[in-house]
Amino acid sequence: MIAAQRGYEKVNGIQLYYEMYGAGKPLTLIHGGGSSGLFDFEETIKRLRDQFRLIVIDLQNHGRSEHREVPQTFEQDARDVVAILEKLGIKKSSFFGFSNGATTVLKIAHLFPEIAEKIIAASGVTKRSGMIDGFFEGMNHATIDHMPEYLKAHFLKLNPDEKLLQNMFDKDSQRMIHFQDWEDSALASITAPVFFIAGDKDVITAAHAAEMNRLVSGSRLMILPCGHGSYMMADETGRTDSGLIDFSINQVEKFLNS
Repeated sequence: MIAAQRGYEKVNGIQLYYEMYGAGKPLTLIHGGGSSGLFDFEETIKRLRDQFRLIVIDLQNHGRSEHREVPQTFEQDARDVVAILEKLGIKKSSFFGFSNGATTVLKIAHLFPEIAEKIIAASGVTKRSGMIDGFFEGMNHATIDHMPEYLKAHFLKLNPDEKLLQNMFDKDSQRMIHFQDWEDSALASITAPVFFIAGDKDVITAAHAAEMNRLVSGSRLMILPCGHGSYMMADETGRTDSGLIDFSINQVEKFLNS
């Protein structure tokens, strides 16, 4: 895919990479842990680039963006995203976040309501109890050898530095190990329309997705018959269910245009 614009913006002390596609109302795409913007949203971009102005960002320590040595936080990611949009002259945007990116876009909606038009939060988490049984126990013992090979290969293709790969893994894993529950009031404070999405065999539970949906006034919820993210990208085996992705992104488009 050929981006209409790509480059770096220095925000909050580091260079962050972005790409833009299409035209129309802004929709900012925020990837999950261990990934990059284009990796998570390639199928989304193909389907929505003719309807929206898509801003695809690589977060700190990921993709082509620079790294920090300090602990990674969802609040810092939120502030970085808002700062890039300000540099690009975008005063209001909708946001589509996947996995950790979904938690980030909910943080944006909570901390920066003035910039948030609509929110799609796909497979995000706001409470430790929202993850499947054993998730945090596994994280406590995880090493980079447990990181999926396809994510390691993708990182090194964009940024061939094993030390930076280790830094990204360490920052992502430590953020989840030390994850703290959000207060219910944080979600209840969100005024932007929110569309929650998850799979019935996701790493977050359907019950948690339903609870977040209950807390955000007027929000919508869609639970799909699949695992983590395979409603919007290839699954962990590399298989792409185009029909399911077509359906999911069509529902996202309807939500954004409603």
